[in-house]
Amino acid sequence: MALQDSINPALAFKTDQEMFSRAYSWEPKRQHHFLLVFDDLPAYLVKASGKPTIANGEVALDHINVKRYVKGKSEWSTITMTLYDAIVPSGAQAVMEWVRLHHESATGRDGYSSFYKKLLRLHQLSPLGEVIEEWILNGAFITDASFGTYDWGSDSVQEIELTIRYDWALLNF
Repeated sequence: MALQDSINPALAFKTDQEMFSRAYSWEPKRQHHFLLVFDDLPAYLVKASGKPTIANGEVALDHINVKRYVKGKSEWSTITMTLYDAIVPSGAQAVMEWVRLHHESATGRDGYSSFYKKLLRLHQLSPLGEVIEEWILNGAFITDASFGTYDWGSDSVQEIELTIRYDWALLNF
């Protein structure tokens, strides 16, 4: 008996065996196969990164005793990144150079958005290292930077936590 997808009729299978053989022919994307690419930060210092998330607002349209809804404003959520703080090249120094484009503590001066906003690229890699997915984050800047802690009782490596706000994201491929 032929199996047919009620949502997408083009996905019809001639036999049950054909469906089961296709069920094991795909390869999942792996969370640890990624690179973050931008400016002067070496990609190998990036330990973890969130992926873009969008939330669509809603607008209620009142009419007599019922409500109808339409989409409101869309907002891209912040993402969090974790970086290794290497001795050379210094992860903290690379982050502070970007922070100084936002605000220079020594003088109290803020920078123009054209100075501190960056274009970030998140690359999903195949098992062979090929770029199979690319997210482009436009107008990215740092909202929070935490440079870790010191602890004599720990043997953990230093990590830097960044919260990144961006104007919009594009799934390029």
